[in-house]
Amino acid sequence: IYINIYNVYVQLFHLSPSFCFQSGQPFKFSVLEICDRIKEEFQFLQAQYHSLKLECEKLASEKTEMQRHYVMYYEMSYGLNIEMHKQVGLPGNR
Repeated sequence: IYINIYNVYVQLFHLSPSFCFQSGQPFKFSVLEICDRIKEEFQFLQAQYHSLKLECEKLASEKTEMQRHYVMYYEMSYGLNIEMHKQVGLPGNR
């Protein structure tokens, strides 16, 4: 069984429209060929999705770690600032 699917072909095979014509007739592909191509594209997109998902999880973990460090440094800085003011004996801290 052959079907004429010019637009789907152009999208699936990433070709320019002018390439799809031969002797003024659009190429014809079997349903099986088109299904195989769709399957390949789907598997490629699944692999990309998995890779991007792992990258997002890694970045989320790094973000959490950076936030934890920020809070820790902020608390240390705040504590040191208070101690410095106590030792200098600034007015208002007496």
